[in-house]
Amino acid sequence: MAMTFGKKGFNAEINITPYIDILLVLLIIFMVSSPLKKYDQEVRVPKPAPEPPMKAVKNDSVVIDVDLNHDIRINTRPVALEELQPTLIAVFSGRADKNMFIRGDPGLAYGYVFQILDIAKRSGVGDIALLGKQGAQPPPEPGKPSNGGGN
Repeated sequence: MAMTFGKKGFNAEINITPYIDILLVLLIIFMVSSPLKKYDQEVRVPKPAPEPPMKAVKNDSVVIDVDLNHDIRINTRPVALEELQPTLIAVFSGRADKNMFIRGDPGLAYGYVFQILDIAKRSGVGDIALLGKQGAQPPPEPGKPSNGGGN
């Protein structure tokens, strides 16, 4: 505010220059922040691909099933651990696809599964995938009851 003293008394005028400066700065900010050119095309976001249904393992695949009591089956044919390597060598000797699946019980010891993995690698298997058995219950954690009760 500016005040001047004159012959007629006080002359109180409001200095509006700072207000006009703020107004112009805000106007420039809004002009810059708003898009200069608007497009009439709508944005098309790709839809997620539908998940394929869970398929069973192909019929020509080699699947080794390992039970909790260490029973081994190659595509439902029982095999002893000592016969596993010669059997796998015979199976994969005439195949171009050297992929295999190991389906094991969740309660199996890791060492036993790795022993089977080692035998498979020595037999000439290329890629090995590990599968879990459907409907199998994982082993109970130490110190917790196995009947599922109690918190």
